[in-house]
Amino acid sequence: MPNRERVAALIALVEEGMLIDALHEFYAEDAQSQDNQDPPLQGRARQIANAQHLLRSVRGLRVRAADWMLDGDRTRIRWVYEFTGHDGRRHRQEELAQQRWRGDRIVEEHTQYDPARSAAVVLQVA
Repeated sequence: MPNRERVAALIALVEEGMLIDALHEFYAEDAQSQDNQDPPLQGRARQIANAQHLLRSVRGLRVRAADWMLDGDRTRIRWVYEFTGHDGRRHRQEELAQQRWRGDRIVEEHTQYDPARSAAVVLQVA
């Protein structure tokens, strides 16, 4: 079960722009991640590949945690993403991530965000 310091360390790493490092450090090898109603991504390697694709599709990405909570082996983090497209346009998106931990690593994550706003990001960076 994570403690407050462990969750704060995850948030700090993501906010420093070290998304791939955060996946390596805080997600279990067999972690499952699901966005909205999309099929889940199985395994940390798939999640890393997905994050690498996202990072290549934008010129810049800043992330901050607007707030978060810890309850036993579960966390909830409200992330705010600020994307800069290759054309220089900026876009802001909020996401709610709910995670279940096993020990000090995330094993399940379900994120929810407005898909219409997500489509705007894809349109801007295409």
